[in-house]
Amino acid sequence: MDELFLEKVIVYATVLLFCLIVVFIYLRKQKKESKVVEQKIAQAKLDGLYEPVSLHPVVDVNSCIKTGACIMACPEKDILGIVNGKATTINASHCIGHGACFHACPTEAITLCIGTEKRGVDLPHVSQQFETNVDGIYIAGELGGMGLIKNAVEQGKQAVENIVQRYKPTGQLPYDLIIVGAGPAGISASLTAKKHNLKALVLEQDSLGGTVFTFPRSKIVMTSAMDLPLFGKVKLTETSKSALLELWNKALSKNDIKIQENSKVESITKENNAFVVTTLQGDQFQTAYVLLAIGRRGTPRKLQVPGEQLEKVAYRLLEPEDISKKEILVVGGGDSAIEAALSLSVQNNVVISYRSEAFARLKPKNRENILEAAKLGRVDVRFNTTVELIDNEHVYIQDSKNLEKWKLKNDLVYIFAGGELPTEFLKKIGISITRKFGEAILKHH
Repeated sequence: MDELFLEKVIVYATVLLFCLIVVFIYLRKQKKESKVVEQKIAQAKLDGLYEPVSLHPVVDVNSCIKTGACIMACPEKDILGIVNGKATTINASHCIGHGACFHACPTEAITLCIGTEKRGVDLPHVSQQFETNVDGIYIAGELGGMGLIKNAVEQGKQAVENIVQRYKPTGQLPYDLIIVGAGPAGISASLTAKKHNLKALVLEQDSLGGTVFTFPRSKIVMTSAMDLPLFGKVKLTETSKSALLELWNKALSKNDIKIQENSKVESITKENNAFVVTTLQGDQFQTAYVLLAIGRRGTPRKLQVPGEQLEKVAYRLLEPEDISKKEILVVGGGDSAIEAALSLSVQNNVVISYRSEAFARLKPKNRENILEAAKLGRVDVRFNTTVELIDNEHVYIQDSKNLEKWKLKNDLVYIFAGGELPTEFLKKIGISITRKFGEAILKHH
């Protein structure tokens, strides 16, 4: 009897010891993983990547059970991590609003929010039907807070579907709908309008593709399966800019839709129950409805320096491989500027002028590549500098700290100083703008 009891005690003790060892290993592993994520967060704060700039996940720690589903679902890298058994954001400024984490969380612990308590984001007032406070003017895509291509495509389609539900064409106006912007939302909207036999016109201030068109050619666009009206389901996880533009061109030409490019809309006014849309070029169009799919980039921000109007100055880079043996100045320190500088440095001499003393908010790969290129002398990086003057053969830059000036031989200047949000344009139309401080855009009910 005593031997049997002793055997049971040994078995129970062994099982208990085994459980304790498993728990110890698990806790040590969790602590180690937490430490790695904490280090990443500390680095993100140093790099200026921790604070979100737009749509981003907010985790309810009371509901999170650490399945890791949100991390696995996110197509981007190091947006989310786990610290002490709870999910948290790391490089929140890199979030582009996929919403994959939101849908993957089994306990509905994630909400997608816009802005933070400290940093507000200006958004136009838009109803669930995508209509603004101005009756008859709708907004879809990035301007409304959702920047992901798939989301923009879906919103462009839904906005037009909502217009169709309330509108019966009379044929009295030249157009039933004018779509401003030929990015993902605008393209999707034009296809939906065609599907419903609406007389529609698409006006684009630059070229087909909107923001996507301004990406350097090699840039990979992260997206997911999207349903293009009159075209069908398109399954893409990674694609190049050129492949995406080719797809959109194919969808538009197949349905005989033409985009009126280089037509920047200057004003939208209401006259006799119709909207009059006027472009910078002086063209005027009458329409029953307007859909704004202009994105948030607005107009490229100018440096306001002498010589900026010269032909050699540009605000986007289209085909870097066609440019060779030139003396080039790239102004700016964001991802667009760095990607442009790196692609141009293959066949040219490139100087980067950046007003800050270090790069901030760069994607890790871009940071790594530009620092390596600078170290090897492939790119000449000048921190704390501003452009003073541009002439036909030179560019003059100044160090803001020691006031030293340089006269650089120059053939081309590329300025990536960001875009001025179209806030004034929207206000002029009469659209209400609200500053969102951490407001939920997508949450579970």
